[in-house]
Amino acid sequence: MKPYEPWERLSPDEAKRVDVAGRFDFFWVVLEAGMPGLMLRLPGLPQPLPRLPKLKNLVASFRPVSGGSAFVLGLKERSQVEIFETLCRDVVEAGEAGADRDEALVRALQRTRRWYHLLRGGKTNGLSVEEQRGLVGELAFVRELVSAFGPETAIEAWTGPTGSAKDFELIGSCVEVKARRVAAKPFVAISSEDQLADVEGSRLCLRVVNVASAVLPEGQSLHDHVRMTSEMFEEDGAAFDAWEETLYSTGYDPENDYDERRWLLGAANDYEVTEGFPRISTPLAPGVENVRYAIALDACEPFKLEGDLIDVIRGGLDHE
Repeated sequence: MKPYEPWERLSPDEAKRVDVAGRFDFFWVVLEAGMPGLMLRLPGLPQPLPRLPKLKNLVASFRPVSGGSAFVLGLKERSQVEIFETLCRDVVEAGEAGADRDEALVRALQRTRRWYHLLRGGKTNGLSVEEQRGLVGELAFVRELVSAFGPETAIEAWTGPTGSAKDFELIGSCVEVKARRVAAKPFVAISSEDQLADVEGSRLCLRVVNVASAVLPEGQSLHDHVRMTSEMFEEDGAAFDAWEETLYSTGYDPENDYDERRWLLGAANDYEVTEGFPRISTPLAPGVENVRYAIALDACEPFKLEGDLIDVIRGGLDHE
């Protein structure tokens, strides 16, 4: 038997309330080209207008409707209608938990982004403490790059979350960022043979930043660090879309509970990886794979970067 679809006998000029007892105006609708859709009717466009998630096979938009405006989700790929119905019902459930219409919209958007995250293979149980530490360290460097070179250059440079061997790749330079506990043993972990491998035509630098954490009521949570960074991309639409995609590739999910743990950025030390730097060199011997190792920070001292890391990066960009 064909599964029941809420759009099944719905014409383009009709709207059917998702829940007749619902507190907010969520409707099943049929959009252009027969697309199944979900609509949250609003009295007007929210100000400022929230940025909408970019979802493969889905469209998300604000559009005018009779008597006001609406947030609309539509499905481009009809073969995925069953999972789209599940997504829509979950978005409605999240929105209905809002205290008012504005919060209903915020929660609906947040739940839509969560689906984006989950459909990309994101983690449902959240990042580990060490993964959070590493992300805080990388976000701090992203903010430095935005301040120095602008949002577009910064987000293009943040390549680690999308599968690159290096955390940051720019013209003429690459940067690997390692975050460590202040009281930890003076070592940093290297997770592959490629992380500190030379890149032809580029200077390779290692940033080691102290990131302390504690379960405290005050201070900056991981969500706060994400929010601070996100604000730096809001004026550039294309860069903001790339920022969101890269951020969710790290496994970060805005609905995971990161509110109790606070993170404090400490001192950062920069090193240049050149001949003689303590590392495992590539290519590896035949049959040796999946290398992980640790390097002692005192052995890195002779390679401490002279000058400012941002100046090194700027030098590479100026000679492109």
